[in-house]
Amino acid sequence: MLNSVKFLYRFRALGVLVLLVPFLPAACRKEEQAVTKVASTAAIAEQRAQAASVEQDHERAQLARIAVPTKSRYVDIHEPGAWSNPFLSFDAQMINLRVTLADANPSSLGEGGMLRPSAARRRELQIRQKDLVDALIALPENAWPYGRVVAIEESPLADKKARPAIRRQIEAAIQQLNDLGVVVEEWPSR
Repeated sequence: MLNSVKFLYRFRALGVLVLLVPFLPAACRKEEQAVTKVASTAAIAEQRAQAASVEQDHERAQLARIAVPTKSRYVDIHEPGAWSNPFLSFDAQMINLRVTLADANPSSLGEGGMLRPSAARRRELQIRQKDLVDALIALPENAWPYGRVVAIEESPLADKKARPAIRRQIEAAIQQLNDLGVVVEEWPSR
């Protein structure tokens, strides 16, 4: 009787094993597929990172045409209206880019006067965060009289509840611009 019980347990164990054998290749295939999927995802991520690095190098090269900033030219400027380089004002949805173009007349006669006011050369554009670098690259070299430096501020008209989101946008922009070699002068909000 004891032998028959042992035989019965062995027979059951063998039966369970026989039932599991057909599922082993399927389980191995699933594991193989998972490993293949992870490897392909890693390869795609690596390709994207390389493409982003190439794009960033290209952007750096385009911004390198602008001279290195000269702090002595702008250290005493404390009013946004007096700032001649690109000026960025961040709002919840958009960035306000203010640019003052250089005077096309090389003569100093009447410069800044009634016939040649600097406000007439000032342009304001509303851009999205993702278009910031492209917008700065598109600016002519004469829009950067202080060199490769921009001023940034939170929009004074922004909603108080949106301030944390605006702050995050500013921090991201500062990081992005610094990575491209652009100096950022952050102005206090008014």
